[in-house]
Amino acid sequence: MSFPLLTATAALPAIGAIATAAVPAARRTTAKWLALLFSLATLVLAGVALARFEPGGARYQLTESHAWIKDFGVRYELGVDGIGLALMALTALLIPFVILAGWHDADPLENKSSRWRPTQGFFALILMVEAMVILSFEATDVFLFYILFEAMLIPMYFLIGGFGDRAHTGSDENAAAQRSYAAVKFLLYNLVGGLIMLAAVIGLYVVAGTFSLSEIAEARASGSLSMATSMERWLFLGFFFAFAVKAPLWPLHTWLPNAMGEATSPVAVLITAVVDKVGTFAMLRFCLQLFPEASKWATPVILVLALISIVYGALLAVGQRDIKRLIAYASISHFGFIILGIFAMTSQGQSGATLYMVNHGISTAALMLVAGFLITRRGSRLIADYGGVQKVAPVLAGTFLIGGLATLSLPGLAPFVSEFLVLVGTFSAYPAAGIIATTGIVLAALYVLVLYQRTMTGPVKAEVQGMADLKVRELAVVLPLIALLLFLGVYPKPLTEIVNPAVQHTMSDVQKKDPQPEVEAAK
Repeated sequence: MSFPLLTATAALPAIGAIATAAVPAARRTTAKWLALLFSLATLVLAGVALARFEPGGARYQLTESHAWIKDFGVRYELGVDGIGLALMALTALLIPFVILAGWHDADPLENKSSRWRPTQGFFALILMVEAMVILSFEATDVFLFYILFEAMLIPMYFLIGGFGDRAHTGSDENAAAQRSYAAVKFLLYNLVGGLIMLAAVIGLYVVAGTFSLSEIAEARASGSLSMATSMERWLFLGFFFAFAVKAPLWPLHTWLPNAMGEATSPVAVLITAVVDKVGTFAMLRFCLQLFPEASKWATPVILVLALISIVYGALLAVGQRDIKRLIAYASISHFGFIILGIFAMTSQGQSGATLYMVNHGISTAALMLVAGFLITRRGSRLIADYGGVQKVAPVLAGTFLIGGLATLSLPGLAPFVSEFLVLVGTFSAYPAAGIIATTGIVLAALYVLVLYQRTMTGPVKAEVQGMADLKVRELAVVLPLIALLLFLGVYPKPLTEIVNPAVQHTMSDVQKKDPQPEVEAAK
């Protein structure tokens, strides 16, 4: 039997989580280095998977299949297409930077007993989230995916509620209450979505007799699986609701600003750059593949919701006074672009949406982590408490600017390519939606540049006067992310070659072809 590469890629961070949690309380530094080494080893395995993947080969590659719960037809089935592989690699790439950025975020405070092991728990939970997210991108059994989709909520709940942002403006009691509220809201929203999805998963099994994506696809192709239109639409809604909560899509988005605002900056990156991508990925893998007719039926409403997310998230970002909540609302706007590209159902739109998932993860990680370094130095998340930072910490200000410019999709940086493809693909099928979506670009320029102006330029405030510039560890976090933004901005071909064949398979699932441009005949 060949080496189970996909299982190993997910199992390694899970083993690392157990090993990190078992480190004695007094050896916090050992726990940190252990977590970092396991995350780097996972990145190496993800790189091996990238090297072994053949873009022109079978739809799902590196496959594994084993019996799990025979009585219910549940199998442990794994496989990756280009989309799943790209997001698996993104996850493996970002976790080492998350760990480095949060190196001191879980160190116990002076008034805490040494018997507590918050440091070990913090890094163990991050690795556990990584394991579950990677496995969710690999799962080709619907029930296995559902288990992972729900299970990842548990470590995320503790990361948000138990390791909150220390730069809170209120009392310790108020900060703890806000963290608890954000964690519970995150959990409840996603649990409700998951329970509705569970009903749809059971309904799918009743109709199809299997949870296997490959078996369902074969049954559809042979004509042996017939699904009533009304049943398909109800099942689609059950799946889509859960994914829209996770994504998050307006009006199911309200948990995200609370969660990102109260979590530490590395955990905020984990939420929006890693965990939330499971929702948009699942729309491509499950909604469009399992329910093609229902996906086309729901497209007009979903496009409207995506447009509202784009404009609404950008408008609220413009009016924010809190740095982290501004980035959270900007992410809601960006997820609107991703969902718009998916349901425009053109090859350019879906390729752009997949690229956007990857590029948004890198750009948001860069901006949020630099913002976290800034907030840690000043001890405040409020924009009004800053001013003149570029004069005392020019490297910090410069990296913050590049992260912001990537967020507004400046040409030459990676998000521009993906946003351009989404808009081109949307405009070719739905011109009005493409035009409305461009307002998000204008608003993005406004909230990013105003944020930079108010925090980095102008007179140096007294509280900022002694602010230190980025240190070696912090530069090791930020510079590789900026290098990736530049590289993928000018040369996205390595990513598009992996993604495009998978997009063509998805287009075939929904039986859609790109609209042909209308050319007037020469007189």
